[in-house]
Amino acid sequence: MSAPEFDLEVVTLSGSPRAMGRAHGETLRDRIQAFVDVRFAAVARYCGDRGRPTIDGLLDIAAESQAISQAWHADGVEEHLGIAEGAGVDPVRLYAATNMTDMRDVLLLGGAPRADLPPGDAEGCSAVMVPGARAAGGQAVVGQTWDLNPTDVEFIVAFHRQPTDGPETWGISCVGCLSLVGMNRHGLTVGTTNIKTFGAKPGVGYLNLLHRALTAPDAETAARWLTAAPRAGAHTYWLADAQRQIELEAAPTRVVRRDTSEGPVWRTNHCIDPEILATQGETPTPSTYHRYARIEHLLSPAQISEQGVFDIFADRADGDLSVNRYHEDDQGTATNAVVIAVPAERRVRACRGPADRGVWVEHRFP
Repeated sequence: MSAPEFDLEVVTLSGSPRAMGRAHGETLRDRIQAFVDVRFAAVARYCGDRGRPTIDGLLDIAAESQAISQAWHADGVEEHLGIAEGAGVDPVRLYAATNMTDMRDVLLLGGAPRADLPPGDAEGCSAVMVPGARAAGGQAVVGQTWDLNPTDVEFIVAFHRQPTDGPETWGISCVGCLSLVGMNRHGLTVGTTNIKTFGAKPGVGYLNLLHRALTAPDAETAARWLTAAPRAGAHTYWLADAQRQIELEAAPTRVVRRDTSEGPVWRTNHCIDPEILATQGETPTPSTYHRYARIEHLLSPAQISEQGVFDIFADRADGDLSVNRYHEDDQGTATNAVVIAVPAERRVRACRGPADRGVWVEHRFP
């Protein structure tokens, strides 16, 4: 595919949370409705592949999770409700679609660990944080690929939010969704990769967690909020500012923190902490281990440039097991977006589609 097929649209939103949401929904109404349908079809296939013939109960889980999210961060749910209003979509159905990985984990992975793990799913992202001490420019460089259903690439948009209260933000997400990967005007940059564990329960979905994290003044504050949150499912979260780069390996009831004080931190889609690993909900795929090992190799030079981080995300050394995943690999997952940021410079850039095929757009906060 040629680069023009992967142009990145930027949508600017301003005002109160409800007003920003309503403008978002109205502007992208048809695509949001299509996205919700695509997501529900995908989760039905996912559940069917794992022996669950229906998705009955999913909307009940989403309704309870939305209420918990409202109590935890009302502004995020207000914006979500505005999106639903503007798009003409039921808000609970939209919550389920946008936080789908968490909601389906509650459906399939609630309760105690079981011995009969299903085979791993191919989806999953690759994230990298290089501290200033190891960065060629002397400033930390961070970022990730966002890999999920290949069809989702059609719904990737960059959002520039200018709220009446709270920090301005810029980042990528899917239409109808709150924040996924992005930066705020303080330079705080956040993102996530997916892991799966048992013990998932109704709670705050990962997009709501990231959306609130982007209102924080720094990485420490964001890490404190996410650690204390009533989380629905398991994810890893990375939170980076000019001084600190923090990763949280977060199961619903346990969080393990790492940082870049001893060198780069990177992550794919398998659990690492022994206690969290003991609750892992699927057998990890060869892809997650290959990507993890390849990133480790590419991070071995004494100094890593911003171009070097790009090269990691564009790497195709392992074919369909590579960090950079193409639609034609036909593995059920593709790289739908990539983000690279330099928090100290308050500069972030992103593309839709794979790193070497997308049209990159950069945003600098004044």
